[in-house]
Amino acid sequence: MLSDENDRFVRDYEVMYDMTLLDFHNFILSSLEYEPCMASFFTADDRWEKKREFTLMDMNDGSADAPETMEWVRLGQIIHNNRDRLIYLFDLFGDRAYYLELTGACEAEKGASYPREIFAEADAPDQYDPSKNRPEEDEGSAFDEMMGDFSDFEGDDNYDDEY
Repeated sequence: MLSDENDRFVRDYEVMYDMTLLDFHNFILSSLEYEPCMASFFTADDRWEKKREFTLMDMNDGSADAPETMEWVRLGQIIHNNRDRLIYLFDLFGDRAYYLELTGACEAEKGASYPREIFAEADAPDQYDPSKNRPEEDEGSAFDEMMGDFSDFEGDDNYDDEY
């Protein structure tokens, strides 16, 4: 699970394929130490475009494209292959979300308790105030760190552009 608000934020979870989206929603809230909130899951394509929606509350108005309720949908029904993606919209009004991708599947460990968080890096973005999510100046970003080596050439006029 990644965030576009903090590129250092990463969470890896192990969950059972038969877990409902409602249980997964509650687990994510607990893992991030968020308060209960309205949320939706969306399946997503390879460009992170939203597809099918799954809502916390029943919003079925009888139409064919009405979203399904999280309570009745299991992860294994919508996530099948590596690289299948979900968007977890946790702030409906601010359009703030987390991005989840299936990275592997394996047999459950005997005696292990699921769901569980197996890797965590960086604090979760603030649930209510996105302005609190800016990294400290000395933290930078992973992208900036990788590209930092190329900034050595900025402002150096000793290089001839013709070559």
